[in-house]
Amino acid sequence: MKRTFLNGVAVMALTAGTAQAQMMFTPGEGGFHWDGYEAFAENYDLSGQTVEITGPWTGFEKEKVDVVFSYFEEATGATVNYSGSDSFEQDIVISARAGTAPNLAVFPQPGLAADMASQGFLTPMPEGMGDWVAENFAAGDSWVDLATYEGPDGEEDLYGLFFRVDLKSLVWYSPIAFDEMGYEIPETMEELKELTQQIVDDGGTPWCIGLGSGAATGWPATDWVEEMMLRTQEPSVYDQWVDNEIPFDDPAVVGAIEEFGWFALNDDFVQGGTQAVATTDFRDSPNGLFAVPPECYMHRQASFIPAFFPDEVELGADADFFYFPAIEENDLGSPVLGAGTLFSITNPSEATNVMLEFLKLPIAHELWMAQDGFLTAHAGVNLDVYATDAQRAMGEIIANATTFRYDASDLMPAEIGAGAFWTGMVDYVTGESAEDVAAGIQARWDSIK
Repeated sequence: MKRTFLNGVAVMALTAGTAQAQMMFTPGEGGFHWDGYEAFAENYDLSGQTVEITGPWTGFEKEKVDVVFSYFEEATGATVNYSGSDSFEQDIVISARAGTAPNLAVFPQPGLAADMASQGFLTPMPEGMGDWVAENFAAGDSWVDLATYEGPDGEEDLYGLFFRVDLKSLVWYSPIAFDEMGYEIPETMEELKELTQQIVDDGGTPWCIGLGSGAATGWPATDWVEEMMLRTQEPSVYDQWVDNEIPFDDPAVVGAIEEFGWFALNDDFVQGGTQAVATTDFRDSPNGLFAVPPECYMHRQASFIPAFFPDEVELGADADFFYFPAIEENDLGSPVLGAGTLFSITNPSEATNVMLEFLKLPIAHELWMAQDGFLTAHAGVNLDVYATDAQRAMGEIIANATTFRYDASDLMPAEIGAGAFWTGMVDYVTGESAEDVAAGIQARWDSIK
């Protein structure tokens, strides 16, 4: 296969084939970490080898990750075959049991990876990967914890490398409305509560909150409780809660529910009053931010929510966000709640390990960052490469995190995290006490053990 060199970086000649067409960014340009890529290209020759990968990315997301993989192909001479599937969770289990698993699987949730590791379907990460993640990811120890599972022998090991992060710890607002009222962005939970009261004193409604989501009604409140757990308790307590090592009705959990209640159970604080919280669809709930005059001033929701903003809303001008702040008095750093996808080894090979080395490079992340729709915890990336100001600001929040924790309800047994927890939160905002709701969820958990 013919190779040429541009700015010292190995790239394929224009006649090399389809991979060249996928190389969107010219080596040596654009703020990427090309030096690391050049050194990587000089160290590996995998001509004739193939890396098979499967994951949840389809459509436009598949096109974007294919761009990333094309640079691995150019650097090494290997072929990467990535297949995306909407039924990835079922497909990977079937292929692993049949002995036909790809080299790498991209898991959208750690829980499934942990299950497969315990059954012997995953191979631990190469030696030293855990130390590297701890040193090179923001809140690195958190990412090591999230990818460390028990193997079939009961021994713990690192079974994943996170690549692509979702961010939940955001409060959305209208800069126009804030400017008109002279409101400043709160930097602590104490200031956020003061602003909440100030908006009421000024005759406005601070929050729009909606828990409606069809059969999944209640899930937005679980995010609130998870955020409050991270702001009122040490990360270890959050982990104990996820694993039910402390009961759901432990005072720490009840306290976090009541912290959510401070915002949601005050009729003056929420659009439509407390009774509207349970019935308002979460997709419609932020619309009040953009009414004239505003029907609410703030909305806590994850990075995906702009997809449900009115079409005429321009991000950055009509809508913006800030970090859902920590409680200064508790001195627990800057915790961040979110999710993410992780690469795990399902069929080891030399080329597979080299791919993991590639994914450690800043440029492997920057190549998707520049295409939009990608956040990373890699501390070595150039934040200026992010495609939009909004993505860059989210990336900065992740970069400044001292603790990162995965959405707790996604890690709990489905009957709890996608069942009793959801319905319990609806019961809470419609009148049940936090103690009774938490006790009911724990009773359900006890029943399935």
